[in-house]
This record gives sequence, structure tokens and C-alpha cells, in this order.
Amino acid sequence: MIELLIVVAIILIIASIAIPSYLRARMAANEASATENLRGMTTAATVYYTTWSNGYPPTLTVLGGTAISATCNLAELLDPLMTTAPFKKGGYTYGYSGIGAPVTAPPGCGAPGYNAYIATATPITLGSSGQRSFCSTTPGVIHYDLTGVTAGSSAACNALPTL
Repeated sequence: MIELLIVVAIILIIASIAIPSYLRARMAANEASATENLRGMTTAATVYYTTWSNGYPPTLTVLGGTAISATCNLAELLDPLMTTAPFKKGGYTYGYSGIGAPVTAPPGCGAPGYNAYIATATPITLGSSGQRSFCSTTPGVIHYDLTGVTAGSSAACNALPTL
């Protein structure tokens, strides 16, 4: 019986060492995935800008789609998990907003785009799915916030440290 208690105690000690390391590794993987997804959003927004002459996309939903052919209304540039509500993937929630006055939409486009944007990635559960939040604005530079708070404006995003 004592041997069994010793074995259980050893297993508990090993688990207490391994589980926090596993959680930290999972958070680091989620953060790496979030920065790559945010980089993909900035690239997709630039491709949209140059392809459809409608400025940057009006919404995150416009960058997705599963249509037979891509249009300025459904560009098919990003994963549908990121471009359909609730905009969650890999432990992060993604956001996108056009900034400034809308441009004049070309014929066939349902909504006008913008001359600038802000894209964000925020942990779903702070301290569990991720610790840092990320944002990017029109130049495409990714910034991070150690507190995990979503940047509310382009100026707030650009004031944060860069990756």
C-alpha cells in the first residue's frame, strides 16, 4: 500500500511540473498562430485593395467567402473560420474595421471600402488561450499589447511595441 502511495505521489509531482509547461507552450503556439493569421489579414487586405479598386475591404466578412468565383463582395482571400461570426480561430478572436471616409465603390461592389484599416487579434480567454493581443494598421506592421487588451484605434495600435 505504501508503494502505491509513493507511485501516486511521484505521478502527481510529474504532472504538476508538466501541466504548466504544456499550458505555456499552448499559449505560445496560439500567439504564433494569431500573428500569422493577422499577417494573412493584412496581406489579404492589400490584395483586395489592388485587385478590386475598392480601397481596403469594408468588413472582415468580405475577405472570406466560398463562392465559385471571387468578387469584391466575397474575395475568398481568408479562411472562413476567421471571416464568419464569431470570427474565432486558434484561441483568438479576430476583428477588422475600415478607418476614415469610405471610397467610391466601383460598379458591382455591395459596399464601399476604406483608405485605411485596423485589424486585431485578442485572446478568447486571457491567460489561457493567450496572453498578448495583436493589432495591425494600414502599413501592415504588427504590434502587441502585453495586457491582452484590444487596441481601440489606429493611434492606440501604432503606439504599441512592434514584433
